[in-house]
Amino acid sequence: MDFFIQMIVSGMSVGAVYAMIGLGLNLTFWTTRVLNFGQGSVLMAGAMLTAVMVGSGVNVFLAVGVSLIATAVILWLVELVSVRPMLRLPGSMGWVVSTLGTGILLQGIASWLFGTQAVAFPDVLFRSVDTVEFMGAYISLQYIAVFVISVLIVCLMELFLRHSIWGYGVRAVAHDRDLASLMGIPVRRVVVFSFLVSGVLAGVAGILISQVSGTVDPNFGLHLLILAFVAAVVGGMGSAFGSLAGGLILGITEKLVGGYFSPAAAEVVAFVLLIGVLTVRPQGLFGKRETVKV
Repeated sequence: MDFFIQMIVSGMSVGAVYAMIGLGLNLTFWTTRVLNFGQGSVLMAGAMLTAVMVGSGVNVFLAVGVSLIATAVILWLVELVSVRPMLRLPGSMGWVVSTLGTGILLQGIASWLFGTQAVAFPDVLFRSVDTVEFMGAYISLQYIAVFVISVLIVCLMELFLRHSIWGYGVRAVAHDRDLASLMGIPVRRVVVFSFLVSGVLAGVAGILISQVSGTVDPNFGLHLLILAFVAAVVGGMGSAFGSLAGGLILGITEKLVGGYFSPAAAEVVAFVLLIGVLTVRPQGLFGKRETVKV
C-alpha cells in the first residue's frame, strides 16, 4: 500500500508539471495557432541556468529570478525569429521546422556552454531526504511542494485568463484574430505577452521537474515537451483545467505502469493514452468541438 501511495503522489507531482508545460503550449497556440516545438529547450535552459548559477555561488532565489527572465526573453525571441515570419505566409507550416530548429539550436548552445553531461540540480524547495509520513508511506516533501506550486499556478492562470483584460484579449484573438484587430484589440501585444508568459511557465516547469529528478542535462527538454503535448491534447487544447486533468492522468498512469511493470512499459503510456483519447474524443476530455459558420 505504501508503494502505491508513493507512486500516486509522484505521478500527481510530475503530472502537474506536464500540465503547466501544456498550458504554456496552449497560450501560444491560442494566439498564433502555432505549436512551439522549441518549448522543451526553453524549459531546459531555465533549469540549466539555475543549476549553473547556484553552483557558482549565486543566491538560489536570484538565480531562479534571472532564469525566469531569461526564459521569457528566449521565448520572445523564438516568436520574433521563428514564428512571426512564418505567419506572414498564409497556409504555411514552416513554423514546425523553424520552432523545432530553434529548439535544437538552444540544445546545441547549452551543450557547448555547459557540456553534455548531466548537472546536479540544487535543492531549491526541500532536500531530497525531507519526507512526511502518510498512511505508512514516506512521501518526499519535494513532490508535495512541486504538486502544490504547479496546481496553484495553473489555477491562477485559469482565473487570469477568464477575468483579466489580457485574458479577454487572448480569447478574442484565439476566436478570430482579424475581428479582434478590427475591434481595437492590440493583437501584436497580446501575442508577445502570451509568449513571455509561456516562457516564464516553461522556466518554472523546468526548475520544478529538475528539483524532483535531481539532475538536468541539455537533452531532457524534448521528452518533457512530448509528454506535455500529450497532456494538453488529452485534456483539450482549449482548456487550462483540461491540461491539468490530462497531465495528472498521464503522470499517475505513467508512474503506476513503471512501478508495477517496467520503466520500458511506462515509455509507451503517453502514446497509448493519446491514441485512445483521440479515437474516442478527438477534441480531448474537456475541449470543445469547433464549429464554423458559413
